[in-house]
Amino acid sequence: MKRSRLVVAVIATLGEEIALALFVLLGLPRLGVEIPLGGLIGMMAGLATYGVFSYRLGSRALMKKPMAGFTDMVGSRGRVAEPLTPRGTVKIKGELWDAEATGCHIDRGRDIVVVGREGLKLMVREVNPDAE
Repeated sequence: MKRSRLVVAVIATLGEEIALALFVLLGLPRLGVEIPLGGLIGMMAGLATYGVFSYRLGSRALMKKPMAGFTDMVGSRGRVAEPLTPRGTVKIKGELWDAEATGCHIDRGRDIVVVGREGLKLMVREVNPDAE
């Protein structure tokens, strides 16, 4: 799967490069616009850099494991992003969620586990490292 995505990306980038070269070398001179060879090389390098950058970002996004959904959050683990006093923000699998601590205040950076939900707010408790 990953190899086929790479092949398609390389073929698409080569097609874009050829189209750019044909446009600059054949199309623009008919309109009276002359771009030096160095300009064409610079444009092609920029297009290739963009292709590599977008391929890497796209591949990273496609490889990310999908989250089952908000209703399946119970049992998920995360970390406190803003102190829960008792309300604050937690980060779970790279996403920020509004949360409320069940019990006492939980400081920033502490590990938490989701124990329930109330509307769009997660109910969390601190993970006790001694109990594990």
